[in-house]
Amino acid sequence: MYVRTQVPLAPLTTLGIGGNAETLAELTDPAEYPEVVALADREGTRPLVLGGGSNILVADAGCSAPVIRMATQGVEFEQGEDGETVTVTVQAGHVLQDLVERTVDNGLTGMETLIGIPGTVGATPVQNVGAYGQEVVDTLVRVTAWDWVTGREVVLSAEDCRLGHRTSIFKHSTRWTLLTVTFRLRPSKLSTPITYGLVAKALDVPKGTPVPLADAAAAVLAVRRSKGMVLDPGDADNRNVGSVFLSPVVDHRQAEKLRAEQAPVNDFPDGLTRVSASWLIKAAGFALGQTITPGIRMSGKHFTLVAEGQATSSAFAAAARTVADAVQEATGIQLTPEPDLFGDEPDYLRLKQKALASVPL
Repeated sequence: MYVRTQVPLAPLTTLGIGGNAETLAELTDPAEYPEVVALADREGTRPLVLGGGSNILVADAGCSAPVIRMATQGVEFEQGEDGETVTVTVQAGHVLQDLVERTVDNGLTGMETLIGIPGTVGATPVQNVGAYGQEVVDTLVRVTAWDWVTGREVVLSAEDCRLGHRTSIFKHSTRWTLLTVTFRLRPSKLSTPITYGLVAKALDVPKGTPVPLADAAAAVLAVRRSKGMVLDPGDADNRNVGSVFLSPVVDHRQAEKLRAEQAPVNDFPDGLTRVSASWLIKAAGFALGQTITPGIRMSGKHFTLVAEGQATSSAFAAAARTVADAVQEATGIQLTPEPDLFGDEPDYLRLKQKALASVPL
């Protein structure tokens, strides 16, 4: 394990803003994880885990807690006990894009529409990562994790993880550090049925149609690129965290009103109804490419925030607050910011707390 001090975190995140980590350790060998535990003991606090940095806002003053850059690699395929599935066990630091490409190349369906999502596999259960009709909850079997409360490695089933819409028991908690993730996939030449309209249009097939795995993956990538949601250093909108805000929960009355306005309102497996945050941002009067605060503007392709120039974390937090306040004023709906915070950024914390307090029970 390689340990450094006063390491700039901005280059390790997709936003490219924020200060230093007082201590950063890079873990490449899973066998060296006890050194992470020893480091945390010396520092007197649990570490924060950094994967691809695609869902992270680093405070301008940096981060005093130790940061572990999870860079462990490895994928193991094993025939399932039922003979009809394949289990795939992946190290937490493995790049998600590589895993998805491997599953497609190996003729395994269940993850093909997750292609193009940045970050590492260890982050996928935390967020219950999902896109274009597939979520981690659909294929997750178990995770292994270090439990900082009991001081031992544990195995948690998919049910134990309590996956929901972009959430789990790991979200907003430092109790566990994920070490490996195991999925169950199905051998097939065809994708799961295509349920997302833009992807079906790109494939020129009716919604609900399975297509060859590679075709599904290619269509998803094309849709993501059209929205500026594939990381590309040559793209002016490259410095982003994907979706800044979660799709908010709406009640029946709100849902009916929004549907009458042609808003994308959908019922989710958890029984809740949500509306697209991007649609709400547009409805609040924002324009693509619009500057919100110095160094922070709307993407030119999609209603999400991007950074440019000498952007700061405080400017990003102020921009998120400006957008959330405008949406609430225009629609009465409170947006919840999604990226995790490393360090202390009061404006961003206040916005998160305000959003959590407004979530319908």
